Amino acid sequence: MVFMTKKPLGKPVRKAVIAAAGFGTRFLPQTKAMPKEMLPIVDKPIIQYVVEELVEAGIQDIMIVTGYHKRTIEDHFDYINADLSTNLIQGNKHDLLESVKHISDLANFAYVRQKGIYGNATPIMNVRHLVGDEPFIYAYADDLFRASPSRFKQTIALYEEFGTSIIPCARLTEDAEYDRYGVVGGDAVRAGLIKMKTIKEKPGRANAPSDLASIAGYLFTPDIFEYLEKFVDKVESGKEFQVQPVMQAMMNDGKGFYAFELQDSQYFDTGNKLEYLKTVIDFGLRHPDTKADLRKYLSSLNVS
Repeated sequence: MVFMTKKPLGKPVRKAVIAAAGFGTRFLPQTKAMPKEMLPIVDKPIIQYVVEELVEAGIQDIMIVTGYHKRTIEDHFDYINADLSTNLIQGNKHDLLESVKHISDLANFAYVRQKGIYGNATPIMNVRHLVGDEPFIYAYADDLFRASPSRFKQTIALYEEFGTSIIPCARLTEDAEYDRYGVVGGDAVRAGLIKMKTIKEKPGRANAPSDLASIAGYLFTPDIFEYLEKFVDKVESGKEFQVQPVMQAMMNDGKGFYAFELQDSQYFDTGNKLEYLKTVIDFGLRHPDTKADLRKYLSSLNVS
């Protein structure tokens, strides 16, 4: 796919929302005291990789929607405390000191406690007063992608071309995947890019409108808030407040949505134990401090 650069049709994308309020029950008892977003991938928590990817794409303001047990996320992106700073200085660990200081300077951070109906649309509602009338990226704190350019750079480039909501996607290859993700459909614009007409959540392969799955976040224009307000009071008791039906209503009203296949990308699902361990190993095999010894260790294992 060719990513064109044009003057944006609307305001530039400077803001991002990260959903980080889940309980991480798949990782209990570890996540009883530590948020799943703070689980380490070598020497950084998962959420820091997401933040760094956003910042590298030009995002300046990041709103993290958290729960009652997520204070460590705020502490991580706060300025280094005096005790740790003193310890690193006395230990002549100035490189580490600078790397830790850098974390709080990555972006302007704001934290909002999630409130309202359970579901992936609620975090967006919770930050309406902070997003205002600007386009924004909506991402999940435990989804990692390795892509070139990054997934957010690819997404923003298409927003700058079309000025509408943009949905980064990946191709599905296994039948079971059609029961795990939202699948988009529409009219082809060019290779790997469609103008969306529909999004179906977990449709199964037989009912899927394509093989493109929405698994890499979203870029929304601010008119989504108007639709969220219309839908929130219609959610049935016991049901989740999901963003996909809101997107479908917007498309039905002629609001522009484009979906594209991420180029040169690899998805890392850290939401379950096995995939998390695979991610740690992959990143460990690339990290300059661990790659050689980890590769040697893995080669020495006699696993039956």
